[in-house]
Parts: sequence; structure tokens; C-alpha cells
Amino acid sequence: MTSRGFSRIVAATAATTAGLLVLAGCSGSADPAGSAGASDPDAEIVVGSQNEPTNLDQIFGGSSGVTEVFTGNVYEGLFRITDDAQVEPLLAAETSVSADGLVYTFTLEDATFHSGKELTADDVKYSLERFVGDESIAARKRQLSVIDTVTAVDDKTVEVTLSQPSISFTYNLGYVWIVNEDAGDLTATADGTGPYELGDYRKGDSITLDVNDAYWGDAPKNGGVVYQYYADPTALNNALTTGAVDLVTSQSNPDSIAEFEAAGFQVIEGTSTTKELLAFNDRIAPFNDARVRKAIYSAIDREKLLDAIWDGRGELIGSMVPPSEPWYIDLADNNPYDPALSEKLLAEAGQSGGFSFTVDTPDSGVHSTVAEFLKSELAKVGITLNINIITDDEWYQKVYTEKNFEATLQGHVNDRDINFYGNPDFYWGYDNADVQTWLAESEAAASVDEQTELIKKANQQISDDAASVWLYLNPQLRIAAEGVSGVPKNGLNSLFYVSDITKA
Repeated sequence: MTSRGFSRIVAATAATTAGLLVLAGCSGSADPAGSAGASDPDAEIVVGSQNEPTNLDQIFGGSSGVTEVFTGNVYEGLFRITDDAQVEPLLAAETSVSADGLVYTFTLEDATFHSGKELTADDVKYSLERFVGDESIAARKRQLSVIDTVTAVDDKTVEVTLSQPSISFTYNLGYVWIVNEDAGDLTATADGTGPYELGDYRKGDSITLDVNDAYWGDAPKNGGVVYQYYADPTALNNALTTGAVDLVTSQSNPDSIAEFEAAGFQVIEGTSTTKELLAFNDRIAPFNDARVRKAIYSAIDREKLLDAIWDGRGELIGSMVPPSEPWYIDLADNNPYDPALSEKLLAEAGQSGGFSFTVDTPDSGVHSTVAEFLKSELAKVGITLNINIITDDEWYQKVYTEKNFEATLQGHVNDRDINFYGNPDFYWGYDNADVQTWLAESEAAASVDEQTELIKKANQQISDDAASVWLYLNPQLRIAAEGVSGVPKNGLNSLFYVSDITKA
């Protein structure tokens, strides 16, 4: 089968980013010229997406869709991460840090929740403790477990004491929602301080965000936003071409790019942090043997796969760190495509006769198509791959929660997420004491340079161990109609700030 043919299969079967994992203001944005004419400040922006949240509360997962809709739009943090990965103060009007780096004191902005309640230090205390609490499965919970105590000094002052210094502390706080402590269950409702409030939520169909007229910051430049969800990329593309939506948050079919360009649509290409992973359960045989993992890595022609899926867009990576992060090193060829090497490593590991294993893959995105490609590649070195297609909800339960799997495919959208390899309890079970030490020490580093060198060591080691197979880094592609401006370009970690989006 040719790459083009394989790509056409992707176009027919992909459901793009709903299965991406997020183990979950003003921003930099693309500003296409669009058509002539002034923008309409009352225009409603309709966003087409396949990335529907599984629920509306970030501490219970919610998939990357919950970040896309709510972070920075409905809910705000003490800080925010801009579209170009900078940290800016948000609800924290002032911040002071003790000389030993252990005590952070935040003075809060005068903000109110959508319910009308004034933001207080008690809400911040509740939100931070909730995020790191026993019920939470939020992605950055482990990094923020350095929080020892949170004290409401007065209504507008919060003091956070850490158990050890954390150089990434304010960066990680950029992903923590500050919620109303009296709001109750937030899995199907919302009460934040952001520029939009939740209007209408129709599970399986759409989410409407209404402008918050009482917003404490700069007012949105549009009259509200509707996220319209589609089951497949063909339906999404049709919605864009017919004008049913104004833009799409992610384009999964490169074959359609030329058609959109010819029709006058804007193609917005930014920096991606989404890694397509073949992740092993490193706790169990034969994947507890690095030689087996490396053998699988070298059996896969990743360049051919990338061309088949993305028609030359995206890039090969050799670890969890993409080029956009400060501790990136080029490891794309560290585990080279070499079937002869693969067979040699299998023999050394006592698997010369081959073996079989099952990959659990979500039915969303390109994962099932990637699985078919892997099955064909691995068969060439005597490995039989059985494909078990499951839903996103089943994936969260079976793979992520119960860790009941041999191998799985998943797209990890998080930025700065190499830290997951420092947690032996994470779903893939990679356990290397040196990596854990380097990553722990990197957080306590006295400087960014020291932090960078330590993470580079971990970066190299997880690649040398083939802790997972990093198949490729997705491209970041968005399509917008003519006259639409202010669309975020990069979408770091699925962030999608909508305040600046306008249309003529």
C-alpha cells in the first residue's frame, strides 16, 4: 500500500484528537488578514472540534477537550501559560517568594465568579488542596504534591508553603483552575472567574460559552463561542466548507489542506506538543526487558508511518521532549529503523521465535490506523500484534486507572511532561532510579541551566531504555474561514484561548 493510499484510509477513519490524553486572558495568536472589513464585536464564533470533554472537571480527567474549552476561558489560574509558553500572572496580582524558595505569598485580583461570589483566599486554598487531593487524577498532581500547606492569610492573601523548592511551581500553577469552593459537583456545571461562563452543555453535541459581562479583566472581542462536536473528520470538514463552523481546532486530514487553501481558507500551522506513543506496560514480561522494547522500536519504519499519516508534516522524535522545550536533544535516530538489529535484540532477549501481544487502542483519532501499520511492521520480525479497539472511557478505566494492559497507543498533548517517566506508578510503569533522581533534582535546581542539564540526562536515559516508542510529533494545524482573526497558533497542551478571536 502506498503512503498516499494509507493516508486516504486515515481520512476515512480518523476521529482525530478526542483520545488525546491530558493528564489535566490574552495570548499569542495567529492574526491572519482575512477579508476586508471591520470585525463584529457581537459575532458568535462557532468552533468545530472532535475533542469533546468526557466530563467538565479537570481533576477527574475530562480528556484534552476540557482544557480546550475551559482553561483560560471559563476558569482561570493564579498564572496563565501563553500561547508561546511564557508564564504570566493572572489571578495572582502580586507574588513574593521567601529566600529559601519554600513560601509563596499571593495577593489576589478583585475578581468574581460567574455566580456573583467574590473570589477569596479560601477559594484558592480549596482549589489547590482539591487539585492535589486523594480524589484527583489531574495530570500535574504529582508535580504539585510539593505543596505542603495552603493558608488563607486574609480574604485577598494566600500563603503556600512547599516541602521542597520547585523551579516549575508557577508554571504548573498555570494549569490549576481556581474554583468556587461552594460550587459543588463540577462534572456537568461550571463556576469560574473567566471571560466566559458556561451557557449550554449538550453532551455529545455542543458547549456554548456566553460572554461574562462582569469579567474583571479585558472583555472578549466577540459575542460568545459555541464548540460544535463532530464524530468524524469528514463531517467536520463539511461543516467548515458549508459555513456551519468558523474554524476547526485541529485538522487531522492533510489531504484536504490544499482544497481549503484553494477555497480561500486560512491554514494556521503552529508548534505541537502532541506525541503519538506506543506505550508498554514496563512492569510485565517481555516489556520489562529494554532489549525487547528497543527491538520493537527498530522494527518500525516511523518515517514511512509519519508520511502515511501526515503526508510529510510533523516530525520524528526520540523521546518525550519536543523541540519547543528547553531540554530538547535530537534523539530521533537513537533507536533507528533497522529490522536486522531488531531481530538481533530479540534473540539476545530470548525471543528469537517471536511472541505475541495485545495493544489496547482508543477508537478515536488515528490510533487504530496506526495500530494496523504497527501490526504489519512487527510481523516482519516475527512479532504478532493483536489489536483491541476500545472507547476513550474504557481506555481511562482499563489502561490509565487499572493498568490492566500489555501495550497501548495514545496521544500525549501535555507540554513539559517528561516528569511522567519519573513516576513508577504512572500507567506505563517505567521504573529507573537515576531518571527519578534527575527529575526530582531538576525541580529543586537553583537555576534554569541546572534544571535543563538534569532533564537532558533523563531525556537521554528514557530514550536509551526505549521506555516507550515515540512514533512521531503531530503537526499543529488549524483551519479558519476568511475574515476570522486572533486564532491561537500553537495550542500548547490543548490550550485554546478564544477571547481574541474575531470575525468580520
